[in-house]
Formats: sequence, C-alpha cells, structure tokens
Amino acid sequence: MNSRIFALALIISTLVSCSTPSGKSEGTSQDKRSRRAYSLAIHGGAGTITKANMTPEKEAAYTAALDSALTIGENILKNGGSALDAVEQTIVFLENCPLFNAGKGAVFTHEGRNELDASVMDGSTLKAGAVGGVTTVKNPVRLARAVMEKSPHVMLTGRGAEQFAAENGLELVSPEWFYTEERWQSLQKALEAEKRESKTGDMTDPARRDYKFGTVGCVALDKDGHLAAGTSTGGMTNKRWNRLGDAPVIGAGTYASDDACAVSCTGHGEYFIRYSVAHDVWARVTYLGETIEQATEYIVNKKLAENGGEGGLIAVDRYGNVAMPFNSEGMYRGFTIPGERKVMIYR
Repeated sequence: MNSRIFALALIISTLVSCSTPSGKSEGTSQDKRSRRAYSLAIHGGAGTITKANMTPEKEAAYTAALDSALTIGENILKNGGSALDAVEQTIVFLENCPLFNAGKGAVFTHEGRNELDASVMDGSTLKAGAVGGVTTVKNPVRLARAVMEKSPHVMLTGRGAEQFAAENGLELVSPEWFYTEERWQSLQKALEAEKRESKTGDMTDPARRDYKFGTVGCVALDKDGHLAAGTSTGGMTNKRWNRLGDAPVIGAGTYASDDACAVSCTGHGEYFIRYSVAHDVWARVTYLGETIEQATEYIVNKKLAENGGEGGLIAVDRYGNVAMPFNSEGMYRGFTIPGERKVMIYR
C-alpha cells in the first residue's frame, strides 16, 4: 500500500513540475516571434543638445548626416550583407564626418591632441576587437575589426595599435587630419573654465557639461539573424593621462550576442564602465526575460540616472526591435527597419 501511494505521489509531482511555467519555457515561446529581415540603429552622441543652442543650418546638417549613415548600413543589409559589415561601414562614414566626436571631428585632449578609441563585436561568434588612444589611424573602427579578425587579442592601445595598423595596411594619416576649428575652440573654452575653477573653486561651470559626451555607434541585425555592434569616439574634451572611456571597453560601451541583443553606448564613460552598461542590457534580456525596451529603459533612466550617469544607448534585439533611451537633453540617433525609418535629435 505504501509503495502504491509513493508511486502515485511521484506521478503527481512529475505532472505538476512539467506543467509549471518557467523562465526558460517563456523564452522558448518568444523564439517563435517573427524576426525582421533586418534592423539597424545609429547614434552620434548624447549631451546638451537642444533647439535653443542649435541653428536651423546645423540641425539640417546633422539630420542629413544621420540619414546618410542609415542609408549606408541599410543598403548593405538589404543586399544581404552582414551585420558586421553594416556596422563597420556606417561608423566609417560617421568617423569621416566632422560633425561628430569620432575620427575627423574628434575632440582634443588637454595637450591639444586627438586620441581615438573604438570597438566592434560580432554577435555570432562573441569575438571582439578594440583600440584606444590612437592618433594616426584614419578610421579606428576598421582597426578594431582588424584586431578582432587578425590578432589573438581583444584590445590594443597607443603606439602598438598604430604599429599593428601599419602592418595590416590600414590607412594612416597625419594627426593634423583630425583637426576641426570647432573642436579646437571647445578645448580653449574648457581650458578657460578650468582656470576659473582653480581660482574660485566653483566646479559647476557650464563649459564642463560638454566634456563628457560625444560618441558614434551602430548596431545591426542581418538576414541570417546575426547581430553586431560598434562604437567609436574621440573621448572627453580636455581629457588627460591617456584616459579611456567606455567606447573601447567590451561590455561597457559595446556588446553583441546573437542570443539576445547588440548595444552601443554614449555618455559619461566612467559610469558606463562602472555599471557594465552594454553587457547589463544583455544580462537583463537573457536572465530576466525582459524586452529590449524594458531592459534599456531601466538601465538608462533608473540605474544610471539615479547614480549620476548621463547619456544613452542604442540597442537592437534578435527579433529586430530597436530601443534608443537617453537621460540627457538630447541624443543624435536614428533607426531603419523594413517599412520604417526615422532620424531624431531632441527628446
């Protein structure tokens, strides 16, 4: 009699456990959702971006540049190209555009140099490449990809990274190529603000607000369901001591994995490093089963905002859904999916 009762209890227990919903089964049901043929999102930096400090001509120039960047990436994806190619070529365009703080439009360090950082990640393999503090590589994102594909390493910096670029035939330029008058004047204002602060002790000078921001990035999903992400930047105006931000740090400024999402960040890099923002988006989608909108909204507008981290990010999940939250006054951004395309600047 006892053996019959035990057997019956075992059967009931098995039936109950098999019929109880779990996080894993919910994730499986999400896998049945239709996936878009492609998806691509870009950002050109976040910060004090308002209509009040933007001329109509400058707004039109930014809008046109973002739209052109979207076209480059979208054409690659429409023609069956890879997410990684779309990300690289889109960022190359943004690096060559003097409007953005990357490549040609990079900000200046305290010593008056342009020190460039970039990273890429392939969601299909989890391979990644990053470079930091380069001064003569025309397109740092191309160097980051070369590090990923042609070296056993993930990150190279400074002279070593430039030597690797030369050995692999990447285009090198004179440091003067990166000069733009607007960025030079931004440094002069920052230096003047620094002098005032040293005299008064007041660390709230308005010029300081724009030290932290400015990055370009791209995330993409291709026809094969592969994801990729990339980020490139000139860093902070008036930075010293070969400072690196989140842009070249895999898991902080850039992350991509086919099982969840691709992410590229922009903002005050120190906070994005401390909170591993890009990877945290992936973790919340993967472990908590959150949508890309839920995960990014929580991280940007709660976790970062409540701890003093200002900026934003772009993300695309494995189904092609796009999220672009930010907690600063504005963020240059845009996305394109089949049947819909949009460029935005303000909140």
